[in-house]
Amino acid sequence: MATQSGTPPLGKFLASTDKKTRDKAIKGLATFLSDPSKDELPKLEMAKLWKGIFYCFWMSDKPLVQQALASEIAEILLSITSNTASLGFLRGFWEAIVREWSGIDRLRIDKYYMLVRRFINASFRVLMRAEWDETLVNEYTSIMTSRGGPLCAEDTRVPSSLTYHLADIYLEELNKALANPPTPSSLPAPLSSLLSPYFNLAARTPSNVTYQRIQSALIDPLFAALSTEGESNAGASNQKRSKPTASDNTYPNIIENSCGTDPKEGPLDKVSLRKVLLARLFDIASEQDTRDSNRRKLYAVWKTYVDDEVDEHPLDAS
Repeated sequence: MATQSGTPPLGKFLASTDKKTRDKAIKGLATFLSDPSKDELPKLEMAKLWKGIFYCFWMSDKPLVQQALASEIAEILLSITSNTASLGFLRGFWEAIVREWSGIDRLRIDKYYMLVRRFINASFRVLMRAEWDETLVNEYTSIMTSRGGPLCAEDTRVPSSLTYHLADIYLEELNKALANPPTPSSLPAPLSSLLSPYFNLAARTPSNVTYQRIQSALIDPLFAALSTEGESNAGASNQKRSKPTASDNTYPNIIENSCGTDPKEGPLDKVSLRKVLLARLFDIASEQDTRDSNRRKLYAVWKTYVDDEVDEHPLDAS
């Protein structure tokens, strides 16, 4: 299906009203993009390609068909042997989602939520396959936070509903991905690096609702999961504030297979991982371009969990 220029002539097939034609185009796309002899598609060609894929998914009906197609499209990320090219395909996905999201009607929105979930999971597996290579992780976070990405605080085109959905599913999908490492000796996930896009968005978003969603759906549950049983019980009896509580069963794979920023140093225990993340949260809150109102909120969150650390490990804090 490829032309001599290396561009897949699949647009009209992806946009076909015939399901068999669309299905064949998706399979041809996976074959084309996974060919290591092909160069990475230029930005304009990638945008055209994703417009066709978006419409192809738009036309899918029946839940089982939608689920299978969502998985098949997301798995293309893993089919592409070049990690750089895979992230190029991912960038095209997010730019298409941000661009087209406002036009999705209420009858179709749930299947696009599902597609987003599949891509979050597949993205983690691509990074895990590359042993959490620092350059690739940085490229991934850049895709998520740059203009056109779903976690860019300065891009007014990013729909709030997409941001909320990502905050809701991010840790859950990371936990799922870590449950099936490619090898028994796979390196731990650099959790501080992977969470930086959300910490940065919490620091810079002008929306109080977006900030609250990130804190309630991601920051608080994570630190609750990294607490010990004693801290959870203490938190329940502490009348100064109301915090979520969690057990080791909340994100067990994240807790067991994560580090700060350098996977080669090996996984960190819960207490150490919690300290690393609190330090990262404080650093981002302290940055010059953090909004003042958000800075105060992040400092309050940091102080809450640091105080808990002191209450639980007084000797460590002395």
